[in-house]
Amino acid sequence: MSNVSNQLITASLTKIGAPVLLGVLVLLLWEGLVHAFNIQPYVLPSPSVIFAALITDFGSLMLSLWSTFKITVAAFLLALISGVGLAILFSQSRLLEVMLYPYAVIFQVTPIVAIAPLILIWVGFERVTLALLILAWIVAFFPILSTTTLGLRSTDHSLRDLFKLYGATRWQLLTKLQLPTALPYLLSGMKISGGLALIGAVVAEFVAGSGTATGLAWRIVEAGNRLQIPKMFAALFLLSLLGIIIFFSLSALERALLKKWHESAVDSPS
Repeated sequence: MSNVSNQLITASLTKIGAPVLLGVLVLLLWEGLVHAFNIQPYVLPSPSVIFAALITDFGSLMLSLWSTFKITVAAFLLALISGVGLAILFSQSRLLEVMLYPYAVIFQVTPIVAIAPLILIWVGFERVTLALLILAWIVAFFPILSTTTLGLRSTDHSLRDLFKLYGATRWQLLTKLQLPTALPYLLSGMKISGGLALIGAVVAEFVAGSGTATGLAWRIVEAGNRLQIPKMFAALFLLSLLGIIIFFSLSALERALLKKWHESAVDSPS
């Protein structure tokens, strides 16, 4: 038993340590090449210069990060509620699924940059935050809907027949069988949707492109216009960090909900 535990600990340390070590080596190589070839900061700043810019502009960057984070979380939660709700309706009515699912696909395949100006006009430039929320929701919505719909469809037919044989109601069938079956699919879709919500928020901020926008995307545009390239990289670093936090938070939630009963979350020493 102790050998298995030691193997699991070693595997966990390797899983964490290997990417960190690679990242440190890349940063050191980046720093060395910039100094060796005397590359100017307005072309490619070194990691140390980017870190200095992050410290110098920490206050404004963190306010912008908070603005982007709020839009991302709100859009993700809205996508989660609407996606799961609509998927449940699809599972209860095949006709409703046939009618509405193609329009959900249209939302997914339409480039967000193409409809963003329309959303901004319809909502109004004085309510840019609402427009950003709608645009980020559109991007994040479909993965939740598609994965949850697939999960609800994947219910074992033998178990479904057994439930019906014992006189289970449609509500009991949904809550006791279909939703637990769909949970791994939903959690997988949530990890995709979380990242897409951030991407949608950033793209929407780029398209909004006005002084009323305060997110990190606007800071990147502002820094680019002023040739403050280290500040641009600092904002990009914060965006990447936010995306990583979102992904690993949802991965931890997935593991916590599935580790006791689903194969995908069972620890294996091999």
